[in-house]
Amino acid sequence: MARGNQRDKAREKNQKEMASRKKSNQLSGTEFQRTKEDQAAIMRAKQAAADARKKGEGSTKN
Repeated sequence: MARGNQRDKAREKNQKEMASRKKSNQLSGTEFQRTKEDQAAIMRAKQAAADARKKGEGSTKN
């Protein structure tokens, strides 16, 4: 049954390692702000495309 014990020890080691890892943001303030702005720009572009598509569908149905 040594294999089961080895598996348990590996699981415990992995859980300790995962608990010790930092779970917060690794970006600096300026990097985080830049990323946030880039994501916002992408979402604005998607929203504009969706609005244009909806406007186009509305005009073809009438």
